[in-house]
Amino acid sequence: MATLNTTALTVFVLLFAFITALGFAAARWRRGDLERLHEWGLGGRRFGTLISWFLIGGDLYTAYTFIAVPALAFGAGALAFFAVPYTIIVYPIMFIVFPRLWCVAHRHGYITSADFVRGRFGNRWLALAVTVTGIVATMPYIALQLVGLQVVIGAMGVAGEGWVGDAPLVIAFLILAAFTYSSGLRAPAAIAIVKDLLIFITVFAVIVVVPSKLGGYAAIFAAVPPQKLLLALPAAGSTGSYGVYATLALGSALALLLYPHSVTAILSASSSHAVRRNAAMLPAYSLVLGLLALLGFMAIAAGVDKLPQYAAGFQQFKANFAVPALVLQMFPPWFAGVAFSAIGIGALVPAAIMSIAAANLFTRNVYREFLRPGCTQAEESRMAKWMSLIVKAGALVFIIAVNQQYAIQMQLLGGIWVIQTLPAVVFALYTRWFNSWALLAGWAVGTAVGTTVAAQAGFKPTWQFALFGHGLPGYTALYSLILNVAVAAALTVLLRLLKLGADRDETQASDYLAV
Repeated sequence: MATLNTTALTVFVLLFAFITALGFAAARWRRGDLERLHEWGLGGRRFGTLISWFLIGGDLYTAYTFIAVPALAFGAGALAFFAVPYTIIVYPIMFIVFPRLWCVAHRHGYITSADFVRGRFGNRWLALAVTVTGIVATMPYIALQLVGLQVVIGAMGVAGEGWVGDAPLVIAFLILAAFTYSSGLRAPAAIAIVKDLLIFITVFAVIVVVPSKLGGYAAIFAAVPPQKLLLALPAAGSTGSYGVYATLALGSALALLLYPHSVTAILSASSSHAVRRNAAMLPAYSLVLGLLALLGFMAIAAGVDKLPQYAAGFQQFKANFAVPALVLQMFPPWFAGVAFSAIGIGALVPAAIMSIAAANLFTRNVYREFLRPGCTQAEESRMAKWMSLIVKAGALVFIIAVNQQYAIQMQLLGGIWVIQTLPAVVFALYTRWFNSWALLAGWAVGTAVGTTVAAQAGFKPTWQFALFGHGLPGYTALYSLILNVAVAAALTVLLRLLKLGADRDETQASDYLAV
C-alpha cells in the first residue's frame, strides 16, 4: 500500500473524534427514556422533516455507495447510472406508500414492518419470515459498510498483516458499538448531519476542481472509451443491456425501502406529513448521486490506474480504489482527509441504523413473540441493545475472516430476499385480499428460486429469461418477485374456494390515514 499519509490521517482522526463525542452526547438530545424500545430504537418518533431528511438520506446513501457507484462507472461504464433512475423511482413509492405504514404503526405502537404484518394478518409465522428475511438481508449490508471504511483506511497508508492491519477497523466499530448502545437511533441521526455535509462538500469540490485540472467535462468524456459511454445495443431477439438497466432500476427501487434500516428511519419521523415532505425533498440526493457516478469517468480521464498508489490499492480493493486514488491525485492531503472522513463517517451512520433495525426485529418479533412474551419494556430495550452489539460483531468478524467478495455476493442475495416481503408489507397496506399462508408460500418460493438462480449464475445480479423465443435478461430479484406474487395469488384463490385459513386483522381502515 501507499506510504502513511499523516496529514490526511490526522484530519480523519480529528473528525472521527468529533463525531464520536457527538454520538455519545446524542443520548441527551430530545431526551427520552431509553429503557423503552421506541425511544432507543426509533428516537421516540420525534424527528421532524429536516432531521429525517438527513437521517433517511444518510441511511440510504452509504459509504459503499460513495465507493461502489463510481467504481462501477470506472469499470463498466454507463450501466452504473442505473442508480440514478433507481433512486428517482424510490421517492414516489415512499410518498404514496409509506405514510400509510407510519400512520398504522404510530396508532398501534409497531416498531418494525414485521409488527405490522403480525397485526394485519394475525399470523406469527408470516411475521417471522419477514423478520428473518430482514435480519439476514441486513447483515451483509453492514459488512459492506466496512468495505468502504477499509478502502479509505488503506488509502491513507494504514496497513499491516493480521490483527495489526485490522486494528483501525476494530477500533472504529468498537466506538460505533458504544455510542449506538448508549444513545440508540439519536446517535446516527445527529451524526448523519455531519456526514451529509461532508459528502456534499466533497462531491461539489470534486466536480469543480477535477474538471478544471483535466480540461473540462468535454475532455473527460473524450477520454472515456466509447463503449463505456452508452449501453451496448441489444442483439436481435433480446432486450440485452436495456432490459438489465431497466429491471435493475425498478427492482432495486422496490427493494430499497423494505430493508429494515429504511423502515426504521421512516418510522422515526414525527408525522406522516414529515415522511411525505422527505419524499419530495430527498431527490436532491439523487442529483448528488448522479454527480458522484461521474467520478468514475473522471478517474478514467485522470489515468488513476497508472498511478503507483492505485496499483498498490488495486491488489486489495480492486476497482473500489478508483475514487480514493482520484482524490489523492487531485487534492492536497488535508482535503483528502476530509473526503475520506466523509466516506468513513458514511459507513458508521448506516451501519448504526442497520444494527438498530436488526435488533428491533429480533427483540420484537423473535424474543418477545416466541421466547419472552411477558417481558417488560426495560427487558425489551436491554435485549435490543445487546442484539445491536451482536449484529455489529458478526458483521465485523465476517469482513475480517472472509473475502470481501463474499460480502458483495451476500448483499446481492439480500436484495433478492428482502424484495420477497413486498406482498406481505406493501400490498397489505391497501388490501386484505391475500391470504397470509398463501403469502408465506409465495415468500418461500420466491426466496428459494431467486437464491438458486443467483447461485447458478455465479452470483451475478441478472438472469436471462426466455419468452416466446425472445431473451429478456433482467434483475433476478424482480423476476423472483413476480413468481412470488403469482404463487400467493393462486393459493389465495384456492384457499378462499376451500374456505380455509381465515386471518385476523387488528387494524381498521381509519388507522392508515393521517388525522
